[in-house]
Amino acid sequence: MIDLDRMICVCNGITIGELAAMIKEKGITTMDALIEKAGVGNKCESCIEEGYENDGYSLAMVLSLVRQGRL
Repeated sequence: MIDLDRMICVCNGITIGELAAMIKEKGITTMDALIEKAGVGNKCESCIEEGYENDGYSLAMVLSLVRQGRL
């Protein structure tokens, strides 16, 4: 189970739950749109694919899970 309170974009202070809600609300379907519309991944950029802790918890993972209906 994914912890929705886990920080996914530390530089912008956004949790997995907040990001998932933004993706749904704004109808985001691509990484480019996610970075542009949600205001994430625009500083250190480590959260985009590998995760800020290099653990795989990334923006790409959250976007994929939302698109699959799992978040």
